[in-house]
Amino acid sequence: MEALVEQRKESRNTLAWPVSVWLPEASRFFNGRSSNVSKTGVFIRLPLTTPVRLGHIVELNFPRTAALAEEKGQFARIKKGKVIRIERKSVLDTAEIGVGIAFQ
Repeated sequence: MEALVEQRKESRNTLAWPVSVWLPEASRFFNGRSSNVSKTGVFIRLPLTTPVRLGHIVELNFPRTAALAEEKGQFARIKKGKVIRIERKSVLDTAEIGVGIAFQ
C-alpha cells in the first residue's frame, strides 16, 4: 500500500462553484466546477475533452452573484494559474478530469 504525503502549503476549503477556464492553446473557454480552493490554488473538474496539459498557464474566471458583483464592482474574480496536476481516476464514471492549478 502506498502512503500519500500531504504537500499543500495552505489549508483548502471545499467550494463547489462554477468556473470558466481560458486555455490559450485552444483559444477558448472550458466550463467546469471548483472542488476546493486555498490562498495558493484551486482544484477543479473539467470535461474530459479539455486539452489541458501540465505546465499550461490558464486564466480562471469565477463568476460572482449579482449582489457581490455590485459590491465589488465587477462580475467575476479572474485569476491566472499554472496547471500542476491532472487527475483522471474517475474519468469513466464522470467524464471529467480533475485539475490542480497553482495561482500566480
